[in-house]
Amino acid sequence: MAITDKIYVKNHRQLASQMEANFPKSAFSGATLDILFGGGNLDQLNEASRERVLDFTKDFLDCDCQQNPFCGHPEEKFIDYLLDLRAQGLDPESIVSVMTDDYMLYAYPGDIYSFLDDSVRTLEAIEELAAVDGNREMEEEAHERRRQLSG
Repeated sequence: MAITDKIYVKNHRQLASQMEANFPKSAFSGATLDILFGGGNLDQLNEASRERVLDFTKDFLDCDCQQNPFCGHPEEKFIDYLLDLRAQGLDPESIVSVMTDDYMLYAYPGDIYSFLDDSVRTLEAIEELAAVDGNREMEEEAHERRRQLSG
């Protein structure tokens, strides 16, 4: 299961009620993305909630693909966001806190930890494969990214 399947809308019931729309709690489910991308009833949200929803839409759903928001780019952008927060030195609990402040989203810190651990293991594999293949540039890049994630 992808990490984006474990990212949830904070105050989901309150937002759904204010927007007069029924959508899943999962931030990256098709129905949630459809409602956010369509901008349905955002004017009914309080100002702080509306700003965060619009920030989420601008930062993750802004894509020129014909299938947007179902093209996979929102999830890729969000994963980059999580990796960037880790590269800044934040631990999983701090990452959850920041994404809640930034976008009214939350996850369980254990899920973020598992995602980061899997990412480090993937980078280790890339580094080893690049070494076997003699691709020194890729080996060094994977090593540097792994170092950033490992802290």
